[in-house]
Amino acid sequence: MSIEDKVIVITGASSGIGAESVRQLAKRHAKLVIGARRLDRLNELKAEFPDEQILTRRVDVTDFEMVSGLIELAVKEFGHVDVLYNNAGIMPVNALITGDRSEWQQILDVNVMGVLNGIAAVLPTMIHQKSGHVLATDSVAGHVVVPNLAVYNGSKFAVRAIMEGLRQEQHQNHIRTTIVSPGAVNTELYKSIRNPEQRQAEIKTENEIGIDPVNIAQAVVFAIDQPDNVDVNELVIRPIQQDI
Repeated sequence: MSIEDKVIVITGASSGIGAESVRQLAKRHAKLVIGARRLDRLNELKAEFPDEQILTRRVDVTDFEMVSGLIELAVKEFGHVDVLYNNAGIMPVNALITGDRSEWQQILDVNVMGVLNGIAAVLPTMIHQKSGHVLATDSVAGHVVVPNLAVYNGSKFAVRAIMEGLRQEQHQNHIRTTIVSPGAVNTELYKSIRNPEQRQAEIKTENEIGIDPVNIAQAVVFAIDQPDNVDVNELVIRPIQQDI
């Protein structure tokens, strides 16, 4: 099946990698159902492609009912779901000694439970179809551990484990899985860093070596566009200047 025929649901679609993925897939005439907390940004994105089939809905991925509603919208309007791209994520940066338990909980709620909520919402439909593709934005931080990112690293290592578990459990139902692990990318992810020094450090890194979100979105399109019997499980995409 070509991308033109696919029904693709994307969370975290209002900016950065999610928004650029919407653009790249809209250009390929996918049927898109996109969610994020900022509905105005989603509608602005939809307006860029007036001739394409794009549905928008406000979604907080920590709320299972909202995520489930996004999947239900896709099924109601298009009859099925070919792809779910779990893209929403945050990246607070702090040393463990700060003991910011509320921040840790937020990381787990968005980065881990957000992915699990998406899987739980879409899996019954995909099992019934005997086909589907689930993607998740992971990170280079899901492959290596560095100081001040221990909880974020843990959340992204968890995404890798969950997605590999999903692959092993559901490959016989022809459900494909892909994690996309970017390095430094010029996005709004730095806004989730409350520590002023760490935020400025991230902005500096993104300005100096960060790659464009379109480079990640093109990898997303590549994974989705493979033949049904080909499963691209992991993509790691770094700026060439990035050390880790």
